[in-house]
Amino acid sequence: MEDALKRLLEAERQADAEVARASAERERTIGEALEQARRAEAQFAAGIAELRAPYLKQAEERAATAIAELRKKYDERGRALRAQAEAREAAAVDAAVALLLDPQRN
Repeated sequence: MEDALKRLLEAERQADAEVARASAERERTIGEALEQARRAEAQFAAGIAELRAPYLKQAEERAATAIAELRKKYDERGRALRAQAEAREAAAVDAAVALLLDPQRN
């Protein structure tokens, strides 16, 4: 009976040791999985910038093109307004001279 008790105690000790090893292995596995998840998340976050880069570049190019077109349009409009102002200025000078030379003409 004493041998059976010793064997049972030894089996219990081995079982406890096996449970402790399994628990430690589980904790290690969980830690590794968490670390892999952190690395994957960091890699994904870094990849987002790489994914955005071409779209940002394309958007900047389109914005630069739009700005250049608007500047060209406003420059053309400014030249047209300047020409129109000069033409009207000449007409106004002519009308003023005519009025000064012939006040009755109105």
